[in-house]
Amino acid sequence: MNRKAGGGERELLIAKMMDHVAAMQKRFQAEGEDEERRWMMANASDAAVIDFLKEATVLTLHVVDAIGEAEPVNGITISKRFGIPRGSVSKITRRLTEQGVVQAESLPDNKKEVLFRLTSSGTQIYLLHQKLHAHMDRNIREFLGRFDLEQMRFLERCMKETAETSWVRPETGDIEKKEEQIVHDAPVEGIESSQAEEIAEITAMLRQLDARKLRKAKELLRIAWFDD
Repeated sequence: MNRKAGGGERELLIAKMMDHVAAMQKRFQAEGEDEERRWMMANASDAAVIDFLKEATVLTLHVVDAIGEAEPVNGITISKRFGIPRGSVSKITRRLTEQGVVQAESLPDNKKEVLFRLTSSGTQIYLLHQKLHAHMDRNIREFLGRFDLEQMRFLERCMKETAETSWVRPETGDIEKKEEQIVHDAPVEGIESSQAEEIAEITAMLRQLDARKLRKAKELLRIAWFDD
């Protein structure tokens, strides 16, 4: 069957795949995080750990992981390992210290150098998170094991190209026109021209991110500048 003859089926398959993508996006975002949180809480025995997990964000768990993997470790190393702004690391580690998940200590010869270690509760959270990843890894491998080699090659190529593709792809001229308009209108709104240029550059960078990375960027912005 050529492409023209199979046009109806092709359009139907495209529509179904778009529905599947939307369902996957929802699954991997809020629903996926909630499912992982429920698994960790169900497998935790300490009430304090369970209470912590009820409110913990993905970024907070990443910081716990970074400390658990390299303790004692300073904020700079945590920042570099996960690409988290140092200001965000400082806020998260301070909160974790207040929650009794992390303990901070200064070097005897350098009071400005603060090293972080996990407390007993922190270690439980770290090991539980590692256990979750191992559990998920086994399930993913079991799921992918149902496909033969040729199907897996196709899936790998499809995933790679999907991850590298932007579905909005505005025309270059439209982007430049919009950014020029932002810069032009900025003084009227009380924003300096240099500020407007920075906003335009940031907007252009955000436009290149997928949904998952946008959520992480939003969380980083909230932690760095909007949390009290």
